Amino acid sequence: MNLDLDSFRTRLRAEERDLRDAGERSAAERAPVQLDQQSVGRLSRMDALQVQAMAKAEQERRMARLRRVETALARIESGDFGYCVQCEEEVEAKRLEADPTVPLCIKCARGG
Repeated sequence: MNLDLDSFRTRLRAEERDLRDAGERSAAERAPVQLDQQSVGRLSRMDALQVQAMAKAEQERRMARLRRVETALARIESGDFGYCVQCEEEVEAKRLEADPTVPLCIKCARGG
């Protein structure tokens, strides 16, 4: 397989930085909501709780993606990048271009 590993490494590291930065920027939205009824009305508290829940869910998705990015970077360093983790055949180049974190070839991804 003839993949430009430096290009994939650069792309993955940039995504890793972006994910970490986004997590830091959203930390305040995930913070506990103060339930002081004197300073915040009921609807405002409900809105704040909803924003917090959405921010937490987004952070969970972000962390899952970050784990995939880190795993792909580790596979580049180990020499396993571009090979299916299940059947060890080459992952299609177009598939890696679309998402360099995919661990499976299309056949194994489809279950077969």
